[in-house]
Parts: sequence; C-alpha cells; structure tokens
Amino acid sequence: MASVLIPLADGFEELEAVTLIDLLRRAGISVTTANLNQQHSLTASRQVKLVADSLLDEVLEQDFDMLLMPGGQPGTNKLDADERIHALINRQQQADKYLAAICAAPMVLASSGVLDGKRATSYPGALDPQKWPDIDICDDPIVIDGKILTSRGPGTAMDFALTIIELLSDKSTRDQVETSLVRA
Repeated sequence: MASVLIPLADGFEELEAVTLIDLLRRAGISVTTANLNQQHSLTASRQVKLVADSLLDEVLEQDFDMLLMPGGQPGTNKLDADERIHALINRQQQADKYLAAICAAPMVLASSGVLDGKRATSYPGALDPQKWPDIDICDDPIVIDGKILTSRGPGTAMDFALTIIELLSDKSTRDQVETSLVRA
C-alpha cells in the first residue's frame, strides 16, 4: 500500500487538504497528516478545525512514497519557513520519491530548488517568474514533471487527488473512487 505524508500548518486550505485526505483514503492509500506545531489540533484558513494524525516530529524519520502539501495562507508560508519541511523535500527528491503540492504550496517546492528546470503550475501569482526564472510556470490545472506533481487550487483538488490515486495505485482504483463520487 502506498503511503503519503500531508504536513499541515495553521492556515492551510481546508478544501484542498480534506479532499486530498478523503479521496486518497477511499483508494486505500495510507495517509498521515502531521501538524508542524506541538499539538494535534489545527485551524484552517477559513476557521475550520481539524485534528492531525500526528505531530511532524513524530514522523520525520518515516519513509513515505509521497510528500503532499496543500496550499492556503498563511499555512503555505509556515510550511516554507519550516526547515524540517525543506529537509523532507530534499530527502524525498534524493530517494527518487514523489513530491506534490497544490495552490500556493508549489512555492515551497520552488524555495527548496526542486522545481528548477521543471514545469509546474500553482495558484495564480504563487510562483513568480521573476523570482524563479528557472521554472517553466504554466496555467495547466495539473502538471506532472517526473516525480513532481503540482496543481492550481481548490477547484482542481478533486482531479489532483484522482491523478495521485492513479499514479500511486492504478487506473482501476481511480475509476472506482471517481465513480463512487457521482461526478457526472
């Protein structure tokens, strides 16, 4: 079974985080949410309360198939300011494992340098071409460049989750999850 770590900081985008957590778990993917702070409870960008599975310090040494970061502010800035997150990003990249970010969170990947020479997308304005000229920034809803996945924002969260399911599981699992959602 594939495993995914979703680090969370107060001010995360709840629609993205909950959609990703929910759909990946529906697919049988092991999802661990981890709060950067020293408590399990968090408050999202629109004051929704959530309880993380663990504290980030408790899972730092564990191996995950994917590190997946939701966006939202000020949550993204808190992820970006945390040295542990950048260490995890670098470890994932060195281990040739997946990195994924949605909305403003691709900025965290950019700050770590892992998007240099890569194609990526983000929430409009989150990736500034002046600041990161070595990133091929586009407006596609979802971009996969090697082992790095990026997506635009809350409106793309469901498709992003389904793409991740197909990548970490298979198309049949993605189709089963998508059918159960009654999207059409």
